[in-house]
Amino acid sequence: MARAATTSDVFNAIAEPQRRQILVLLRTGERPVTDLARELGMTQPGASKHLRVLREVGLVRDRKAGKQRLYDLDARGLRPVHEWTGGFERFWNESFERLDAYVQDLKQARQEE
Repeated sequence: MARAATTSDVFNAIAEPQRRQILVLLRTGERPVTDLARELGMTQPGASKHLRVLREVGLVRDRKAGKQRLYDLDARGLRPVHEWTGGFERFWNESFERLDAYVQDLKQARQEE
């Protein structure tokens, strides 16, 4: 099966750990590529390459400010990921209910000792 192009699929784009780190850094607000590169310990061209991928899938926006290009998170691009993971909510709720029942049983057993 052919792999989807990274630049057209948000899931592939965020599969790369450094791109996820960029998104985390951008949660606090707009930043220039030089700041992002320094915090991630990578070269500016390397950071720019990741930012280009994130921009193409709609996860970041950019604007020019003088000689700098500033990047900002566009969380609307995460909607497909949110909707997909939401399909597992029932699984997690059932797991938490079983864990809660187990803890309650342990508490009751200790009280009866």
